[in-house]
Amino acid sequence: MSSLPNAPTPRPGILDIAAYVPGKEHAPGVAKVYKLSSNETPLGASPRSIEAFRQAAGQLERYPDGQALELRHAIADVYALNPANLMCGNGSDELLGLLAHTYLAPGDEAIITEHGFLVYKIQIMAAGGTPVTVKERDCRVDVDAILAAVTDKTKLVFLANPANPTGTFVPVEDVRRLQTGLPKHVLLVLDAAYAEYVRRNDYEAGIELVSSNQNVVMTRTFSKIYGLAALRIGWIYAPAAIIDALNRSRGPFNLNAPAIAAGAAAVRDTAFTAAAIDFNAEWVGRVTEALTALGLEVTPSVANFVLIHFPEVEGKRAADADAFLTSRGFILRAVRGYGFPNALRLTIGTPEANEGVLAALSEFLRKD
Repeated sequence: MSSLPNAPTPRPGILDIAAYVPGKEHAPGVAKVYKLSSNETPLGASPRSIEAFRQAAGQLERYPDGQALELRHAIADVYALNPANLMCGNGSDELLGLLAHTYLAPGDEAIITEHGFLVYKIQIMAAGGTPVTVKERDCRVDVDAILAAVTDKTKLVFLANPANPTGTFVPVEDVRRLQTGLPKHVLLVLDAAYAEYVRRNDYEAGIELVSSNQNVVMTRTFSKIYGLAALRIGWIYAPAAIIDALNRSRGPFNLNAPAIAAGAAAVRDTAFTAAAIDFNAEWVGRVTEALTALGLEVTPSVANFVLIHFPEVEGKRAADADAFLTSRGFILRAVRGYGFPNALRLTIGTPEANEGVLAALSEFLRKD
């Protein structure tokens, strides 16, 4: 008698993956909703980017440029990079997945941190690798813990810098110490999705490390400060050998033509980006100060969001605050899946949204 299954069966390990659950978007029964759960920019996209998108809509019958040359050259011009060391993708998520599938074989290990981006674990397991999670210290990555976790099976290290959902960062000297301590065959992946927001002299997104080493790559996104989350645009800066390896398995037209055009216009509109940086810096400071004045603990953030910790008091926990805020149209991100069962992540929104959520939290904390 045949022992074959009677239906298609996923390979071992796939059904062990916990699917990614995005932040909620809806507040049933509420007239006006402020979505502050996905780290989207409240300023929208650059007008130049929107116009480039509209222009591209006139040729939707044509395949896009499979090399995304227009976008790669725009990134290269703005960041003073060699376009040959750049590759663009359908969001940085695609690029993170390509890295895992290209450099992990079944049985290989990849290191992630305790509160790191959930997609890392998903992509590692999807590639047949084994995720190794190391503890963080006070919501901050512990470089020594990462180095201590390296084994002969380690092939990748994923480091979000700044981190999501904490908003903390690893100073450049510690990142360099991490790279120096890794075996040369271990690839260090620096996920710098929020790099544009950081205003710290001791931070570096990864460009210098990639330029001077063969085992470091940096990924970036257009979904945050550039306001193009709907178009799914990401890019990677990497040594030529790694770009070559990734290009061999990526989809031939993995970025659509309107995205290429809009992305190129967005990255070149440096004045719009600078205004977004200034807006965010002002409001992260104001929101953090106001939340602290309410008696809430806030993890210091260099990104476009803050992590709010709630008291271990009946009726005042994060789940209670989430329900209260949602009833008033303010949608924050529950972060239990990231290891913070009693915290919420608040994306910096419009002035109206920011002031509104602060007023609602004040009311929540006062009520019996």
